[in-house]
Amino acid sequence: MADRTLSTPLDGTFEQYLQDKGKGRGGDGGNYRRNAARELDRFVEWAAGDRGADDWHGIVPDGADREPSFEDLDERVFREYARHLAGDRGLKQNTVQTYYRYISAWCGWCVNEGYLGAHYAQRASAMAPLPEDDGRKPGDQQAWTSDQRHALTRYVDEQARDAIEAYTTRPEGTEPIDGQRARYAALKAARDRALVFVLAYSAVRVGELLRDPDDPRRRGVRWEDIDLEDGRMDVYRKKQQWDAASLPDPVIAPLRSYRQLMAPPSERWPVFPTFDRRTLAGLLEEGLADRGKRPDAIAERRDEYARDLLLALDADVRPPSLTTDGARSVLRRLSAASPVDIDHPKHDYLAPHGGRRGMGEVLVRAFGYTVAARYLDNSEEMVRERYSHIEAGELGDVATEALAEVDGSLAPE
Repeated sequence: MADRTLSTPLDGTFEQYLQDKGKGRGGDGGNYRRNAARELDRFVEWAAGDRGADDWHGIVPDGADREPSFEDLDERVFREYARHLAGDRGLKQNTVQTYYRYISAWCGWCVNEGYLGAHYAQRASAMAPLPEDDGRKPGDQQAWTSDQRHALTRYVDEQARDAIEAYTTRPEGTEPIDGQRARYAALKAARDRALVFVLAYSAVRVGELLRDPDDPRRRGVRWEDIDLEDGRMDVYRKKQQWDAASLPDPVIAPLRSYRQLMAPPSERWPVFPTFDRRTLAGLLEEGLADRGKRPDAIAERRDEYARDLLLALDADVRPPSLTTDGARSVLRRLSAASPVDIDHPKHDYLAPHGGRRGMGEVLVRAFGYTVAARYLDNSEEMVRERYSHIEAGELGDVATEALAEVDGSLAPE
């Protein structure tokens, strides 16, 4: 291996690696890129002696005034980093494994690119300090139960009905600004209802439905992507291609009512736009300025509206879609306000992914793994793995029946 390669600083390879692993044009997007970048930065800080115990001075030999480079790497370094991750930092066992995998994947890439002569991170001695998997099963992850799903959908339905009725039956002579406030409240409640129903019943991934700031291809579902008559919605799937997702009957009426109330000025409007005031204010100022409006005229126009979203609708200044993080904020707010009962070690609210997993439970129990896999856009093997707790319970019932048939004394009373 050339000395030039050995002397290359570790972080000198990060950008190319992240581009290779990223998504979208130029490899600039994707959750993996973001998470890997974070862990690589932590690794190089540790290698430089900036992280770890007080007596840790990094991997650069004493007296060498330089950044950590490839000549400093061997399996002992990765063993020490595995020990560092597994130390008393409050990390769960599977989290330690995940963090180490990011570094190991980069190490493998460096071997392929000629920076390293061996995949040191994958050697048994390097991985020995890593904790064993904590045994957490997919069935232990949050899945909305039938009671939770019914409680939340019933709550958002009542909220939307009340808000829409307050807007559509407002008394004659109501001040225009008060009418705008009522319309905004109805739109927000209708959007929340439609979002909850889609997450609860369609089983689409939240990243397929809404905008991901780290992946430019995931711009959020638009009205042009939805066909309410056929009950389908085009989404950008996890497998990196557009595909149709089903919209079951419970979802159709909330979406139709919401669309009628919103009356989007074009089909390219997001189904679930952000309601963030700062985002909308900046968008309007920029959008109207691009149309030749002066700052004083823009301010005067905004003053005519109770909320910037209403001006955006009238002026057809298209806002961005709600983000996946925004959806989590919405569900935190709704879960806290609703009567839904939540008892989960990780989440104190009904998280978006729980809606998908809850529908998976329903489908597996009702129709089996093959049908569930098609609806969830997953392989049957993966669905069997994620919902293995269902099969285990069913096999337990089979065993009980067998024992009762063969040995009546073991039959339950």
